[in-house]
Amino acid sequence: MSAFAFANPAILLALVSLPVIWWLLRLTPPKPRAEAFPPLAVLARVLKREETPAQSPWWLTLLRMLLAAAVIFALADPVVNQRTTALATGPLVLLIDNSWAAAGDWDRRLETANALIDDAEAQDRPVSLAFTADLTHDAVPADATRAREKLLAATVKPLLPDRARAIEAIRAALNGQPPGTIAFLTDGIATGENDATLTDLAALKPGELRLIEGDGASSLALTAVANGTETMSVTASRLNGAPAAAFTLTAQDGQGRPIANGTLNFAPGETIATGTVAAPFEMRNDFARVSVEGLANAGTVHLLDDGFKRRRVALLSGQVGDEFQPLLSPLYYINRALQPYADLIEPKVADLAQSIPEILSSNPSVIIMADIGRLPEETYAPLQRWIANGGTLIRFAGPRLAAAPADDPLVPVVLRQGERALGGALSWAEPQPLADFPKTGPFAGMARPDGILVKRQVLAEPTPDLAERTWASLADGTPLVTTRAVNGGRIVLFHVSAEATWSDLPISGQFVEMLRRIVQLSRSGGATAEAGGATTAEALPPFRLLDAKGALIADTGTAKPLDPRRDLTKTASTFDNPPGLYGSEDGFTALNLLPSGAVLKPLLPAPSGTAVLREALIGKQAWSAKPALFTLAFLLLMADTLIVLFMNGAFARRLRQAGRATAALLLIAGAVALMPLPEARADDSKPGDDVLMDRLTNTHLAYVVTGEPDVDRISEQGLNGLTEYLTYRTTLEPAPPVGVDITKDELAVFPIIYWPISATAPMPSAAAINRIDAYMRSGGTVLFDTRDQFSALDQSGATSPNGERLQEILANLDIPPLEPVPGDHVLTKAFYLLSSFPGRYSGSPLWIEARQEARNAGATASQGDGVSPIMITGNDFAGAWAIDANSAPVLPTVPPDEMQREYAFRTGVNIMMYMLTGNYKADQVHVPALLERLGQ
Repeated sequence: MSAFAFANPAILLALVSLPVIWWLLRLTPPKPRAEAFPPLAVLARVLKREETPAQSPWWLTLLRMLLAAAVIFALADPVVNQRTTALATGPLVLLIDNSWAAAGDWDRRLETANALIDDAEAQDRPVSLAFTADLTHDAVPADATRAREKLLAATVKPLLPDRARAIEAIRAALNGQPPGTIAFLTDGIATGENDATLTDLAALKPGELRLIEGDGASSLALTAVANGTETMSVTASRLNGAPAAAFTLTAQDGQGRPIANGTLNFAPGETIATGTVAAPFEMRNDFARVSVEGLANAGTVHLLDDGFKRRRVALLSGQVGDEFQPLLSPLYYINRALQPYADLIEPKVADLAQSIPEILSSNPSVIIMADIGRLPEETYAPLQRWIANGGTLIRFAGPRLAAAPADDPLVPVVLRQGERALGGALSWAEPQPLADFPKTGPFAGMARPDGILVKRQVLAEPTPDLAERTWASLADGTPLVTTRAVNGGRIVLFHVSAEATWSDLPISGQFVEMLRRIVQLSRSGGATAEAGGATTAEALPPFRLLDAKGALIADTGTAKPLDPRRDLTKTASTFDNPPGLYGSEDGFTALNLLPSGAVLKPLLPAPSGTAVLREALIGKQAWSAKPALFTLAFLLLMADTLIVLFMNGAFARRLRQAGRATAALLLIAGAVALMPLPEARADDSKPGDDVLMDRLTNTHLAYVVTGEPDVDRISEQGLNGLTEYLTYRTTLEPAPPVGVDITKDELAVFPIIYWPISATAPMPSAAAINRIDAYMRSGGTVLFDTRDQFSALDQSGATSPNGERLQEILANLDIPPLEPVPGDHVLTKAFYLLSSFPGRYSGSPLWIEARQEARNAGATASQGDGVSPIMITGNDFAGAWAIDANSAPVLPTVPPDEMQREYAFRTGVNIMMYMLTGNYKADQVHVPALLERLGQ
């Protein structure tokens, strides 16, 4: 079989006349020349009888030579796909790849096989036929009619070829008889590193061995899919790596609807490439399959199951992280470990009573709690329902969990009170390493981590089922990770903290893999609406299988159940388990054609000394190139004619006219281009921007406008007095104070807002309270002044009307625990040394955010640089600061004491320094070391 031949090759001898044609074409008559009057000069030239021949240009001669050659080749009648029908003596053996890669050119394979069967019938030779993707073979040589029937019944299978089995069937069918021609219609892809197909065929000692291949352009397979943080990456391998190629990736949902597209680009010579499909997290979780557009076979489709989908993981912590010391944050290592594999969400509010319902409303797959001991009572019931409906709760130990009640329903095992630490009552002689991971848990197969030591942990009470609930343990047998199934969900506990204070686990690579595996066990779409148990079957029945075109069909045929314990990413499909989905509508596992990381490689060559005739698949029919060559000759003739007319000046006048018109158009276009365009200016400023810019460039003290003239007047006069005092006593020179409307003014430009509480003023709206709450969370501070000299926040029955109004306001704010200013707090030494914080009155303490962790170490840096977002007093600061136009006090202190007013001003100065500088005074212990370093 030959892809190209000449029907009349003898005519090609006319090519030897091309040099003669070249010589004749080079000789042309001289070009006519125009002569000017007088007539005598013309007559004198006419008398000349001898003329010298001129030569035509070389490129024109070459054009005419090509014309002559095209005519000669057309007369020789070249034919494409002209077949060679001769076969070697003996049975014709057809070994045909009907595997996944044959889907693109299966019709051409059938046509080629039919043509070979016709040749065998014409030469009276039996035909042995075998297909490499069939489970059973009937390769006994038979007549052409029987061979055509078998060929007509053959189909492409979405499987890898098993050529060794097919060749063994041919060997058994021939029964020692040497074959004549063996025609191997192959996709050209090796079945493994040691593919010996051609060697096995040569061992049959055929009279002729033909290797018939397609072009390999469609031999491409998707080998891996990874769901990244922002995009989905798709890895593909192709057989033909010579040309550059670009493909379109299409992601479809479970209904087969395309919902996203991506690109896959191969560079020249590249056989492996990675493409991307960019889509939001929620959309990528709806992907059910990825395919290559334009290539429909089982290899260009990659099925996705729940293991592919990114889980939504919510993170909760018992303490607020410090952005300046992230390595001490409980969620830092968890965040770094899961960020590449999951969609992480954190609550917008610190109050667990608000943040937990907010998280549950987003339907997460996993909730991780780092050192949270006691939860708000109202949150236990919704959390337990969420777990029972399929949620996974992962908890980490810490001081708070160690002190939590032993009957906590959200831990998988009963915990002992306290913790086990070096030097404690239940201490080790030395830190403990980890033991080997059990073979039955999610960590099965992971190597035991070396170099990880545990210094502290919470202990579990011994119970009969403790070993069954243990996923990881220490070398001494105490549990490290325990679990408990709750209906459709699960609770998991790490008995160490989430940061590196209790153990080295969070800073190890095993921590990443352990968390990833636990998260993958959760439901991909979060908890279900109804509770239901989830059972793990011993074997997954075939649910939907791929056909040869890459479509999912319900016909499972002879497919057998799939063992779920196998690592399907490293497993190739087989006859027993073809590619598809295994399980049921409630849950399934995807088995793809090729294992992850597979590479398409060409067939290994035949052994030396074996003659292999390589051929291509025939087209639909043989066709002649004669019409195309005659058409080319005609076009060359027309080009020659136009060139001769142009050289003789036939188009000169028209070209001059066209040139003048073109020049005029260019001049007009240039004039238009040089015309000045009207300038357009857009004013995007908004009303009030000038006021906002003034407040941004200057420091203003602000007070809340209550709507009561007397209260607002005293607030303004009080802040005026404090502004004047700050200007006189400090380097801070604030601008005049500003009254703010908390319902509409921008609050973020003020470091502190003074709010005088009045029971007779209108109650702020919920929207206004929310704006104040957002202001406090973003770093601002609100100084509430009830002006009633109250001494406690929890006195029942003795609260003033202003205090009751404050309680109504605070009931809608997410405020931290409060305490009176400790004696060593920064506020006591921010500028002046103070032991109390009087105003017009002196009996009320100044309440600020409680810093429990700073009891023993002074005011330690924390979120917001240690600045409390809230202050509460009843001492009427503004009444003590208020001055009139002559700088005279407006209201007397109670009792009358000008020294109390002086201390009230000093309190205001300390508050402003605290607002603007934070907790820098807490670092004064380091001043000697700093001075020594500076050489002072």
